[in-house]
This record gives sequence, C-alpha cells and structure tokens, in this order.
Amino acid sequence: MNDSAIGRSWDEARTQLFSPDEIAESNLRVDLISELIKARRDQGISQKKLEELSGVKQPVIARMEKGYTDPQVETLLKVLAPLGKTLAIVPLNSSKK
Repeated sequence: MNDSAIGRSWDEARTQLFSPDEIAESNLRVDLISELIKARRDQGISQKKLEELSGVKQPVIARMEKGYTDPQVETLLKVLAPLGKTLAIVPLNSSKK
C-alpha cells in the first residue's frame, strides 16, 4: 500500500472500487475515443468540419471526445466513416477462459 499523504494510488483504488470487467470496459471506451481523436487530428479535421462530413452535430462530437456521453454505435460509425475508419469485432486478448 502507498503511504502517501493523500492515500493509495489510483491503480490500487481503482481495483478496489471497480470489477475487472468494469475496468476493461472503461479502458476500451478510452481507447476507442482516443483513436477517434487521433484520426481526426492526424487528418487536420476540426470538430466543425467533421460535423459537415458526418452529419453529427459538433457539440455531440465534443461530448463524445470528452467522454461525457456514451455514443450509440450508429453515431460512432457516422463519425468514423469520413475519417476512413470503422469498427471491427475482434477477439479480446484475455486470460479468462
């Protein structure tokens, strides 16, 4: 245990507060949105321009990117398509059997 003045480390607290499935789900969500932001920035596309290309309103894109909302799959697909990206179903690397 970390004896710092403010308590235990975030990793320790997280494993006590959340189940492994909740942590995995959160990590997946962060990875997905991080890739969306990276693709948009790599292509030099503003949120406003992505709105024009995708039909998804800029405030919705901003809320997605900030993690304030859990977008529907349809919305993600609309935003990803102009970036030349899509979602794929792939096996998870997991030690659970």
